[in-house]
Amino acid sequence: MIIDLRSDTVTKPTMGMLEAILNAEVGDDVYKEDPTANNLEQKLAEMFGMDTALFFPTGSMANQAAIKMHTQPGEQLIADKWAHVYNYEGGGVSFNSGVSCKLIDGNRGMITAEQVEESINPPDFYHSPLTSLVCLENTTNKGGGACYNFSEIEKIKQVCDTHQLGFHLDGARIWNALIAKKEDPKEYGKVFDTISVCLSKGLGTPMGSVLIGKKDIMKKAMRVRKVLGGGMRQIGFMAAAGIYALDNQMERLAEDHKKAFEIAAVLSQQAYVKKVEPTETNIVIFYLEKEISEEKFMNDLLQKNIKISAMGQGKLRIVTHLDYTESKHESFLKILKNYK
Repeated sequence: MIIDLRSDTVTKPTMGMLEAILNAEVGDDVYKEDPTANNLEQKLAEMFGMDTALFFPTGSMANQAAIKMHTQPGEQLIADKWAHVYNYEGGGVSFNSGVSCKLIDGNRGMITAEQVEESINPPDFYHSPLTSLVCLENTTNKGGGACYNFSEIEKIKQVCDTHQLGFHLDGARIWNALIAKKEDPKEYGKVFDTISVCLSKGLGTPMGSVLIGKKDIMKKAMRVRKVLGGGMRQIGFMAAAGIYALDNQMERLAEDHKKAFEIAAVLSQQAYVKKVEPTETNIVIFYLEKEISEEKFMNDLLQKNIKISAMGQGKLRIVTHLDYTESKHESFLKILKNYK
């Protein structure tokens, strides 16, 4: 039995999802003639109370498209120092859009309205890049699945409106935040100009993300997706997986959160663990005591068919997900408790 806790992207489609994929009605999406893809896009636009949506093969491409749509070369976006768009998208911000990043030292990947205000370059000072966009991530990946308080997001929106800045949400794990905080996705649609959502993380589909937004900016989305190489044909098979996941596999995210809380509680009681970050959703971040070898610890787990992630600087990550069953959970907790 392999227990793979490196990411919530390692899941396999359920039988119900496979049936939905096999029975999907498809067409050529480059011509916008794939009915299932169109249905998924409409479903998500309505869910978030926004004008329109567009399917992308990956979350990175969806984020990069949004940044390109919001900015011009030579401008600057504001994001937390741990933001996915900066750390995990291959330098795409500069390569695709010619844009630099003003990085904020936030709290577990989250920034405040006050910090955003302080980070905006004076628009009439031509020596510095023109600030044009603010990017948030919810939940935060490197921040251990932390969730913003929505009131802070609203305050950041006010700053963006005052300074005429675009406002984008990397919502790769927004589903986890919605379940954990019992929030209405339409509230997000009211404040953000664009939102990227991922179907292949907590929701367990094989691939796909969707960019949702206001029509004024989304009119550029098809062209930018084409430029980035994201035009696809019969994507209704994957869109069907997304529809199935939204209808059948979203509420169960609470189970992933519960398992993550229990893992964090066990880790916090072990002598070999120095620190466990606060756990809000399905990601557990922890650090070993100095005398414990990170490499040996991970190899010891691997010998027991357990896989976790190292994120650098001593930060270890565990992510619970759809395929992490109760029996795997019980086995893993027992191994953590008995590790010498």
